Amino acid sequence: MKILVFAPHNDDEVLGVGGTIAKYAREGHEVYVCEATSLLSRPERVQFVRNEALKAHEILGVKKSFFLDLPVVAIKDTPTKEVNARFDEIVRLVKPNIAFIPHKGDMHIDHGEVAKAAMVALRPIENPQLKEIYVYETLSETEWNIPTVDNAFIPNCYNDISGFITLKKQAMECFESQLKKFPHPRSLEVIESLSQLRGSTIGVANAESFMLIRKRM
Repeated sequence: MKILVFAPHNDDEVLGVGGTIAKYAREGHEVYVCEATSLLSRPERVQFVRNEALKAHEILGVKKSFFLDLPVVAIKDTPTKEVNARFDEIVRLVKPNIAFIPHKGDMHIDHGEVAKAAMVALRPIENPQLKEIYVYETLSETEWNIPTVDNAFIPNCYNDISGFITLKKQAMECFESQLKKFPHPRSLEVIESLSQLRGSTIGVANAESFMLIRKRM
């Protein structure tokens, strides 16, 4: 199978889907990651953070990484037609069987914009091979927004990553520019704690949780 993960920013894919990526890769599936934005206002940082992402992806077993270089916090200011075309290009190239997208209710506006553009590109009529679409949670974004019905992340699918939590943490350690000290949500301690909480829901040591958008039987 081919799995495609859309990430608004560098490291979102590790926070939300890192263990699942590693699990899919070790099972012999092809995993692709598309990172939507770059900090274009600081070009000297773009390659630095990109190298962090590539190291993390190598640890997880990602087959190929795509970088769209859309402007951070300004996707909404980019013509919709242009954004949709960029996402559509990736979907047509990968032809995923399973896709993961960020939660539209996350606090960072880029997450919602990426979710919308991804759903346009993943339209079922143009992707007969696509069987499943899942939404993932991102620490310091999903849980920090205003708690309204529209913003709620309500997981209904769980993936046992008990054998892959170490790889997830190792991948996150590659992001020296993003990793924080506890009790910040983007710390190794909280990453593991969330996996334990999600794991306890289904009776395993560690898990990642998702919202199922669509599944074709």
